[in-house]
Amino acid sequence: MAHRIEITNREGIRDPLAEKVKRRIERDLGIRVETVRTVEVYVIDASLTKAQLQELARAYSDPITQRYTIDEPIARDFDWVIEVGFLPGVTDNVGRTARETLLQVLRIPLREEEKVYTSRQYLIKGELGREEAGRIATEVLGNPLINRFEIRSKEEWDPKVGIGPIVPKVGGSSGGRVQEISLEVSDEELERISRERLLALSLKEMRAIQRYLRDPEVVASRIKVGLGDRVTDVELEAIAQTWSEHCKHKIFNAFIRYVDEEAGAEERITGLFDTYIRRSTEEIRRRWGERDICLSVFVDNAGVVAFNDRWSLTFKVETHNTPSALDPYGGALTGIVGVNRDPFGTGKGAKLIFNTDVFCFAPPHWEGELPPRILHPRRILEGVREGVEHGGNKSGIPTVNGSIVFDERYLGKPLVYCGTCGIMPREIGGEPSHIKRASPGDLVVMVGGRVGKDGIHGATFSSEELHEASPTSAVQIGDPITQKRMFDFLLLARDRGLYNSITDNGAGGLSSSVGEMARGPGGCEIWLDKVPLKYPGLDPWEILLSESQERMTLAVAPEKVEELLELARKMEVEATVIGRFTSSGVFHCLWRGRTVAYLRMDFFHEGLPRMELEARWRRPRHPEPSFPPPEDLGEVLERMLSRLNICSKEWVVRQYDHEVQGGSVLKPLVGAACDGPSDAAVVRPLLESFEGVVVSHGICPRYGDIDTYWMTACALDEAIRNNVAVGGDPTRMVALDNFCWPDPVKSEKTPDGEYKLAQLVRACKALYDFTTAYSVPCISGKDSMKNDYIGGGVKISVPPTVLFSVLGKMEDVRRAVSMEAKRPQDLVYVLGVTYPELGGSEYFAMMGYVGNEVPRVRAEESRELYLRLWKAIQEGLVASCHDCSDGGLGVALAEVAFSGSLGMEVDLREAPQEGVERDDYLLFSESQSRFVVTVRPEHRGAFEELMEGVPFSRIGVVREGRTFGVIGLEGRKVIEADIFRLKEAWQRPLRF
Repeated sequence: MAHRIEITNREGIRDPLAEKVKRRIERDLGIRVETVRTVEVYVIDASLTKAQLQELARAYSDPITQRYTIDEPIARDFDWVIEVGFLPGVTDNVGRTARETLLQVLRIPLREEEKVYTSRQYLIKGELGREEAGRIATEVLGNPLINRFEIRSKEEWDPKVGIGPIVPKVGGSSGGRVQEISLEVSDEELERISRERLLALSLKEMRAIQRYLRDPEVVASRIKVGLGDRVTDVELEAIAQTWSEHCKHKIFNAFIRYVDEEAGAEERITGLFDTYIRRSTEEIRRRWGERDICLSVFVDNAGVVAFNDRWSLTFKVETHNTPSALDPYGGALTGIVGVNRDPFGTGKGAKLIFNTDVFCFAPPHWEGELPPRILHPRRILEGVREGVEHGGNKSGIPTVNGSIVFDERYLGKPLVYCGTCGIMPREIGGEPSHIKRASPGDLVVMVGGRVGKDGIHGATFSSEELHEASPTSAVQIGDPITQKRMFDFLLLARDRGLYNSITDNGAGGLSSSVGEMARGPGGCEIWLDKVPLKYPGLDPWEILLSESQERMTLAVAPEKVEELLELARKMEVEATVIGRFTSSGVFHCLWRGRTVAYLRMDFFHEGLPRMELEARWRRPRHPEPSFPPPEDLGEVLERMLSRLNICSKEWVVRQYDHEVQGGSVLKPLVGAACDGPSDAAVVRPLLESFEGVVVSHGICPRYGDIDTYWMTACALDEAIRNNVAVGGDPTRMVALDNFCWPDPVKSEKTPDGEYKLAQLVRACKALYDFTTAYSVPCISGKDSMKNDYIGGGVKISVPPTVLFSVLGKMEDVRRAVSMEAKRPQDLVYVLGVTYPELGGSEYFAMMGYVGNEVPRVRAEESRELYLRLWKAIQEGLVASCHDCSDGGLGVALAEVAFSGSLGMEVDLREAPQEGVERDDYLLFSESQSRFVVTVRPEHRGAFEELMEGVPFSRIGVVREGRTFGVIGLEGRKVIEADIFRLKEAWQRPLRF
């Protein structure tokens, strides 16, 4: 019999969650409500005595602030009650924890099927109709993709029964079914099979599978294990995941004919990745020679670089775009806990030291129509923020760096970049820690969470555009608590040498993790009936492909497996032997002894036919801006500071923990009031040392509207100069590249595919040109294609977007420099030249233009400038340093002033510039490679001597007081503003 415990606050106790929900109902939906109260609900699907239920209710509640009822409703005095729980099969993290609490408190055994389920009631008072109550339920309180809703009016409410103990059990078959599918069919039928099974395989790829099953040797080997010339659903689904765009990066590996119509040139490209990204890194490493800090690049879950002689760093940034569009909280939570597993599962395993996050959203104040299945941008912003917050904070990993970019084109699909860095000893057990390998005979051990239907088709789903029929099964809910426990167990197991290899269960689930690990030994057997499940009813292909979270796969020598399993039991982490590695040359899956998949390893991994694509480039031309110089530049500066891409993101930053682990040196917010925008973060991963890691990023998608070549160059330059601005060593930097692109393959749905592919080609060309120019190699990366939405007769494509994340090194974190003005009389310098480059700028966007003169990167002079600035910081000559990016020099100067709560006087006539004839253009041009630096008067001589030969100029002075004054090119004062008024304009837009 199921029982129900309900808990709510006592009279007079505030309910902050309810207050937040009330604000959101009124603000987001425009529905007036009088009050909202909440009730926490626990449904215990087990036979318990009344005394046991009483003891459990006391454990679930706070006796001072809360009261509870058992098997009777607690709700009173409402007009509507809305209960929100999870749909069957969706992970219920709180329910899982509540079950563990039950076992600890009552000390009784439970059967596998006896569980605890949670939900939450919202008691709402107000004059609402049923339609309004339904909107509140589905648009504020939950998501129909993952939640169930029970809505009752006060007239429908039975005070004795309430809603009752609903048990959301997964229904359906008993599972275990295997289907065999003939591919000896027409091309139209092959395409139908791919489409209806959500395989995301092209006709050419389906034909490749068809040819494989016609090979007499293949068929003969299959007959020996009980199969034939028909493919099983297990095999077909596993191939689709392994061959997905998400896993195989088909567009980056395609043969491309690139035509530059402007230059009248044509070239053939044999894979963008090999030609531009891998080649760049290889050339830089050869140039570095013995100074090479790269230990492992492009071969593992994350890149590995040397931190010092004893420690290595692992770093990876991933995207979780499509799931976050469907369920922002679950998608983003899965994104952060998922990327945590990448650097953790690199080499022999790394301790995680910080997270980063970069989000791209449509404006949160969106008032237009929303296409079918598109959530409001405000809801996506808040859900993604909360998901990443819960994933990072509850994992005990500080979130130290990030940003938010706004553009209406992210309405169709948000971009959610999550990154994680880890640290591990250079050697473990006398062997290099970045090297791992499974051997024939090693056992396959799955550790962590269990397998469910959540996350099925995740890899193929993210390899196509979002549409009205996108599958709900692709949505996952991560559990950071379970994952943290697993990580603690694995670090101990690592140090005891209990496993030979480790990787995460991400896209494709076991099919990918075991399949990839099996490439070393040459084969594997997976015993799918041994895999622990969240609930019965899964078919073998679902077990193999599910992307249920919190799971890692290990290769364990047979003689060490019992010690590993005993340690897992001691630390309450589930670990199960589910197969073995072989040298058979076959990816072999069995279900209760019966073969359900038997694929040659070479075909499974290398049988994918390469795409052949065409790209055509012609630079777009936009109307030239035509408007007179504004009369009131102070008012213009305020408006610029209030732009969504410039304004303070403090509301988001404050909700992340950047202090946990105690290693953060330079925080995301700095300054006199700890609310200024830091350019980069400095983290001390080893608390006994002053050595530091510097992490920064660069992203500027608006420039891609003109030319993605310069967009990419500017993103890299921004990431590097942010790093240098706080004291990062420009000779010790490495980068990660993350490409998020709209569909670049020409088709009926994408008639401009050749142009979008040319944009991708140009971005890759810039990556090669400028990583080599700066000697900053890429050590890992990721691409996400098909970032489009199609539905309701509308197609929305994200702007081509490249994120660069850069790791730098500081030998002594005590030399770190923050961006705010420090003291009156300090001298203000501008480093770098301003050009009339406002194409794609925030200023032109505010004025209603795009423009054509996109900022360019002059790498040779910029690199020398960065080296000089770094040296000046190391010598203690720099009091503050801030890079110029969105909004240009005017925004940077204002931020330096108000972040230090100090005034400033500057003269634009002294600023280094070429060809700039207007004050507004000089203030708001976004030319690259520039800094605002303040220097104490006694350091002036040494600083200027050190900077001799690079473009710099002293343009002003820091003042006591609150006046921000600017003299224009004609010698008259063009801005005289109160710094706190400027700061208010900067902080106001996202102060939710």
